[in-house]
Amino acid sequence: MTLYMIGIGLDNAEDITYKGLRAVEKCDYVFLETYTSKLHCSVKELENLYGKEIILADRDLVEKNAEEILDKAKDKEVAFLVVGDVFGATTHTDIYLRARKRGIGVSVINNASVLTAIGIVGLELYKFGKTTSIPYPEENFKPETAYDVIKKNKECNLHTQVLLDIKPDRNMTVNEAIEILFEIESKRKEKVFTKNTMIIGCARLGGNYKIKYGTANKLLKEDFGEPLHCIIVPGELHFIEEEALEMWQ
Repeated sequence: MTLYMIGIGLDNAEDITYKGLRAVEKCDYVFLETYTSKLHCSVKELENLYGKEIILADRDLVEKNAEEILDKAKDKEVAFLVVGDVFGATTHTDIYLRARKRGIGVSVINNASVLTAIGIVGLELYKFGKTTSIPYPEENFKPETAYDVIKKNKECNLHTQVLLDIKPDRNMTVNEAIEILFEIESKRKEKVFTKNTMIIGCARLGGNYKIKYGTANKLLKEDFGEPLHCIIVPGELHFIEEEALEMWQ
């Protein structure tokens, strides 16, 4: 039978494409991946629109017990829903490859991703360098990868998109991310992310968004509201990009 891997967009239940909705309606099982991103609506709203019961797929199910999904797709129609676009996380590529190896038909239905939704700020997408993320620090785990990526992208005059950690009980804010980067800067003192570094704080891209452009120190005091948040650290700016960023100051 078929495994339908379907991106369902960034905001609410209505962001699914018509093609994606038609596929969901004919499926026997519908799984929703719940740990790489979140919509701004409840699972019940999805079920009401799709007319299907949704099975929540947490990290353990997707990464360690994906056979539970693939076994069903051997003789049933199965939907695997992903917030944003289908291949926004490497683990989804793994499921795709494993299904193909088992001879399961796979149909991919794409949708909007945060990696392209950032275009609304006015920066040229092809001038973004490596994307990075900031996890919540834990005991004996305080990675500085985001700082290093920002530094490397700046050296190449490229923009940096910084994705922020998502936990079951909390979501990292722009403010928390700035504080983490300030802490790394105070340790490293390489002037990669200072109080005067110009950044863009974004919240709820693809939906009821909020975007602000200013110094890191100024945005530290800004309330960006509900999740999900991300940060952009611009590289060298074209004059059109400069004009676009003025909208968000």
